[in-house]
Amino acid sequence: MNFELYVARRYLFSKKSTNAINVISLISVVGVAVATTALVVALSAFNGFSDLVASLFTAFDPQLQITPVEGKTAPADDPLLAEIRALPQVDVATECVEDQALVVYQGRQAMVTVKGVDDNFDRLTHIRAILLPEGGEFQLHAADIDYGILGIRLAEQLGTGYRFEGPLAVYAPRREGQLDMSDPADGFVQDELYSPGVLFSVMQSKYDKNYVLTSIGFARRIFDQQGMLSSLELRLKPGSNFEKTKKQIRQIAGDRYRVLDRYEQQDETFRIMKIEKFFAYLFLTFILMVACFNIIGSLSMLIIDKRDDVVTLRNLGASDRQITRIFLFEGRMISAIGAVAGIVLGLLLCWIQQQFGVVSLGNSEGSFIVDAYPISVHPWDVVLVFFTVLAVGFLSVWYPVRYFSRRLLG
Repeated sequence: MNFELYVARRYLFSKKSTNAINVISLISVVGVAVATTALVVALSAFNGFSDLVASLFTAFDPQLQITPVEGKTAPADDPLLAEIRALPQVDVATECVEDQALVVYQGRQAMVTVKGVDDNFDRLTHIRAILLPEGGEFQLHAADIDYGILGIRLAEQLGTGYRFEGPLAVYAPRREGQLDMSDPADGFVQDELYSPGVLFSVMQSKYDKNYVLTSIGFARRIFDQQGMLSSLELRLKPGSNFEKTKKQIRQIAGDRYRVLDRYEQQDETFRIMKIEKFFAYLFLTFILMVACFNIIGSLSMLIIDKRDDVVTLRNLGASDRQITRIFLFEGRMISAIGAVAGIVLGLLLCWIQQQFGVVSLGNSEGSFIVDAYPISVHPWDVVLVFFTVLAVGFLSVWYPVRYFSRRLLG
């Protein structure tokens, strides 16, 4: 057994001549463990919210979205897009035209994003799962009538209810020609949408408050985009290698089209969440550094308490370097014990929250998407926390131990 480690272990667990040293050592372990627990729980909570947001987006966003690099639209009959559609891994391909417009209903108005899609949109996404009322029919048009499915928050803003009476007027600026100031209304294309009797609820304000889902024919007509598309959205066949297929599609698309998966489509949202998680990690690491000052105090008192033992060890042939390493090992053992205890406690708290939802988001039922804080433990986060605690603990004891050892051994 390593001589320095053996002596350090004996010093750590044996009774000291001054009881305060035992107490401070215990406080040191507890402080490191609590800071470690906070890191595990906080990072897992951020993971939980990230996974929750991802699960909500998947009901509306496609697996893959292909958009032009330059401009808002591209020809629907582009040979590159035709080649992508023909890939054997592609199960569903939907053309979309998306742009902003003004909607007016019974004197109320709102700026919205009108998204026109093909009839197979319900096969591309899980739109039926988020229709309200439950079991409602997904329908975009019937004969020469175009339907508009509103987000639930937008319906509240306009006061339409699930089924609005009368048409929803839609205004979009003309793409060509000059605006006649004597007749400003002539600068807009006007059309009407009718209610299919359903709304959608993604539980994300980006969609629920701003989107109107309708047929692609209506969108092309009001935005004057005949024969064009703003995106081609894909769903792959079950069992397809997603990453390999995405790479293949990107090779076909070249530098003319972007190929985005669900996370890349919501890049801004997930980037913000990653930044918040990173700052939480930095803040809690700073708290961990403060907790490690207890280790410095414990080792300082231990070095003074073991002054006679140091003389004995030197007489037995121990070098000054070996004696210094004994106290370094003790500080590192305190950090390691605190790290393991904190991780175990943190994982236990995460499991309790996952199983029982002890910490709720609020008292009003239905006010939030979920009733309790979501928790998701990622193994790499646990590894990161463990090595962070060890690194901070090791660095915090290095200088004090060398300083006190030089004074004691000098």
